Amino acid sequence: MALVVVDAENTRRSQWPNVSREELVRRAREWAELQGHELLVVFDGAPPADAPDLLGSRNADDAIVDLAAQLPTPWWLVTSDRGLRGRVGDRPERVIGGGSFVRTI
Repeated sequence: MALVVVDAENTRRSQWPNVSREELVRRAREWAELQGHELLVVFDGAPPADAPDLLGSRNADDAIVDLAAQLPTPWWLVTSDRGLRGRVGDRPERVIGGGSFVRTI
C-alpha cells in the first residue's frame, strides 16, 4: 500500500474537540495496520512516545518538506495546511485533509 505521513498537530486540531496526541497516534496506528499502510506521524517538538512511526521535529512542516524529496512512492500526506500542501507540491500520491482523516480513523 502506501506510506502515510501525518502532520500531527494540524490533524489533531482539525476537529473539535481536539484529539489528544496519544489518541491520534493510537487511532492512526490501528487504522494503518488494518489498511496495510506504513505510518509516519510527525510532531512539532517531541512525540508523545518513542517509536519508529513517530517523528519529532522543531517544525513538522519543515521536516515533512525535507522528507518529501526522499520518500518512496507511493506516499500520502495527511494535513489541512494549505501552505504545507503547496510546499510538497505533487510529490504525494494523495493528500487527505486532517479532519477527514480524524473522522475516518
